[in-house]
Amino acid sequence: MDVKSTYSLNNGRKIPILGFGTWRLTSSESVKAVSHALKSGYRLIDTAAYYQNEAEVGKAIRESKIHRKDVFVTTKLWNSDHSDPKAAFEKSLAALGLEYIDLYLIHWPVPERNESWKVLEGLLDSGKVKSIGVSNFTIRHLDELLDSASIVPAVNQVEFTPYLYQKELLDYCKKKGIRLEAYAPLTRGSKLADPLLSEIASKHKKTAAQVILRWSIQHGVIPLPKSEKPARIAENAALFDFQLDDKDMAMLDSLDEGLRMTWDPEEMK
Repeated sequence: MDVKSTYSLNNGRKIPILGFGTWRLTSSESVKAVSHALKSGYRLIDTAAYYQNEAEVGKAIRESKIHRKDVFVTTKLWNSDHSDPKAAFEKSLAALGLEYIDLYLIHWPVPERNESWKVLEGLLDSGKVKSIGVSNFTIRHLDELLDSASIVPAVNQVEFTPYLYQKELLDYCKKKGIRLEAYAPLTRGSKLADPLLSEIASKHKKTAAQVILRWSIQHGVIPLPKSEKPARIAENAALFDFQLDDKDMAMLDSLDEGLRMTWDPEEMK
């Protein structure tokens, strides 16, 4: 494996095993950060209407001169846009300035999610989006969606770290053929000084961040680290010259403490 390796989604399309997140990147930061990520080998770029940087992300992709088919672009339907998901999609597509979007996600499981999912299913027929999925969906939300869905989500993007090890959700998604992605995979830095992480990192001559990201990959989860710093962007992609052993993985699995960086989607009806 390397940074450009891919998994197959449940519709046969390919998705890179490592992505670059852009949440909280300002307009001025986004073009530079995404450009550097692409130069560092990332081929999955994740944005959202809510991030207010779709235009800058699209600009960086276009200016990279990398063939469009070789960059996987994700954006998302925001909570206040469920009254007209199709219009929201078209607005995101126009902002990105691209011919199509690789993956369009429902950002949060708001009450209108099942109705909006039907609209997303219809968007696939347009060819302007290649895959559809969800974000922050729990097993309960997925069960309710699948009761009426014609298409199984290709992806569920959630918080997933050793400190929020959602094993039951991961196992459920694997059983249903839904690929799990991890946002905030580095706990936004809050746990990088953990002595156990430092011990494992020292053993492999890697950083704590690289250990966490490698842990996600070895669970078959696609991590989406974010940084505006070129050195950190490159460091977060240097994950393919070492492997965590079974003992390392078990130790990291044991760190779960239910730590969340954002809202708990279980609170959403």
